[in-house]
Amino acid sequence: MRKPKILLVEDDAAIRELVTFHLHRSGIHVIAAADADAGWQALDSADAVVLDWMLPDASGVDWLRRVRGSRWGAIPVMMLTARASEVDRVDGLDAGADDYLVKPFSAAELVARVRALLRRGRPTPRLSVGSMTIDLDAVSASVDGERVPLTRREFALLAFLAGHPGRVFSRTELLDRVWGEAFIGTERTVDQHVAQLRARVGADRIETVRGRGYRLVDA
Repeated sequence: MRKPKILLVEDDAAIRELVTFHLHRSGIHVIAAADADAGWQALDSADAVVLDWMLPDASGVDWLRRVRGSRWGAIPVMMLTARASEVDRVDGLDAGADDYLVKPFSAAELVARVRALLRRGRPTPRLSVGSMTIDLDAVSASVDGERVPLTRREFALLAFLAGHPGRVFSRTELLDRVWGEAFIGTERTVDQHVAQLRARVGADRIETVRGRGYRLVDA
């Protein structure tokens, strides 16, 4: 039986070691990431996430909002942070956290909460927009039942737009939500990927809204 996998995004090495030790001892595999970028790269391998708020390259809350708007949007997330005020808890939960555990914490409570997080499961969501279907877990898309070959970045862009059909996103928003804040590039990158997607899924599926950006046509 496959061990469940938790992605731990935490910059404090001592806490990473402590959490990893207790979860491993409980039969849970841990994928450790010391910053937001490393955590983003490891999301495909995880069943759930334990996330620190204060990361060296991004706010954990901002990272979580980005996750919720991506193809990993359904993954369960627990925030593990020293920020204990009611306002902080509300901000974390409003950003999309499923649970919130304050440091310092007991090992028993940590393990129990992570097990509860895993029991919520990670669904295998499918997005359907018109005759197009997107399988987020299989990382595949099809049009009229025919699979469409896509690069991983093309898929990420298509999945994001399909998660918000009819909504217009600027090039800057798409760069931030799909490529990430650390990406070094220009808005032309978005235009190129949209052109490639149109060639694969149909030119009429992604509409240019002059002066505003792009949207996936909900039809």
